[in-house]
Amino acid sequence: MNRTLAIVGVAVILLGVLAVNSLFVVSQTQQTLVLRFGEYKRQIQEPGLNVKFPFIEDAVYYERRALDVDPPKQQVILSDQKRLDVDSYARYRIVDPLLFFQAVRTEREARARLSAIINSSLRRVLGSQTLFNILSEKRVGIMADIRSEVNGPAQRLGIEIIEVRIRRADYPDETRENIYSRMKSEREREAREFRAQGFEQAQKIRADADKQRVIIVAESQKQAETLRGQGDADAIKIYADAFGKDPEFFAFYRSMQAYRNAITEDGSTTMVLSPDSDFFRFFNSVKGTPGAQSRPTQ
Repeated sequence: MNRTLAIVGVAVILLGVLAVNSLFVVSQTQQTLVLRFGEYKRQIQEPGLNVKFPFIEDAVYYERRALDVDPPKQQVILSDQKRLDVDSYARYRIVDPLLFFQAVRTEREARARLSAIINSSLRRVLGSQTLFNILSEKRVGIMADIRSEVNGPAQRLGIEIIEVRIRRADYPDETRENIYSRMKSEREREAREFRAQGFEQAQKIRADADKQRVIIVAESQKQAETLRGQGDADAIKIYADAFGKDPEFFAFYRSMQAYRNAITEDGSTTMVLSPDSDFFRFFNSVKGTPGAQSRPTQ
C-alpha cells in the first residue's frame, strides 16, 4: 500500500514537472519563438496557452510593444563647422522575432547595435546641415531623414524604427565659453556705439539750441533796436513839432529835464557855474515863465 502511494506520488510529481515544462502562456504584449535544441521551430503571435515538448523545447519571449534605446551622447561637427554635443533617443518595435533572434538574440544586444547605427546616421546627416537648419522648422525633415536612414540596417535586425529624436543639443563647454565671450564683446561694442551716437546727437541738439538762442537773441536785439530807433524818431518828431509850435515852452521843458538830471534829491549836487550862465536863466526869472530873465542879486 505504501509502495503504491509512493509510486502515485512520484507519478504526480513527474506529471507536474512535465506540465510545467510543457505548458506556457503568451500574453497580449508578447510574441514568442519556440526553439528545439536551440534551433527555431515555430513562432507564436497570438496570446493564450500553448504546449511545447518538455526539456527539448524552449520558449523565447519578445516584447510586442514599443521599446526605447538611448544612444550615448556624442559630438557632431555641422557643415558650418560648429560643434554640438547631441543627446538623442529612439523608439523601435520588434516586427520579425525570428530575424531578431538570429541577428541579435537579446534586447540588450539590439540596443547596442541600434545605438551605433543611430549615432552614425546622426553624424552623417547633421554633418551636412547648418545650426540654423537644425533649430528651424527644417528639423522635422532632418529627423525624418535620420529615421529613414536608420530603418534600413534596423530592418535587417527584425526591427522597425518608430522615431528618432534629439533630446538635447548643446555647444561643448569650451565652445560655449568662446561664444559667451564673443557675445559679451559684441554687446560691449554695441553699447559703445550707442553711447557715441547718443553723445553725437546730444552735441548736435546742443549746437542747434545754441544756434537758435543766438538767432533769437539777435532777432530780439534787432527788434529792440528797431523799436528804439522808431521811438527816438517819434520822440524827435514830437520834440520838433513841439519846438516848432512853441519854441519857448520847448526850451523851458528841456531845461527842466536838465535840472532834474543834474540836481539830486538829497541836495548833494555841487555845480560851479557863473550866475550869468544860461543854465540858470529860468531860475533867474522873477515869475518863473520862459523868457523873463533877471540878474541875481549880489
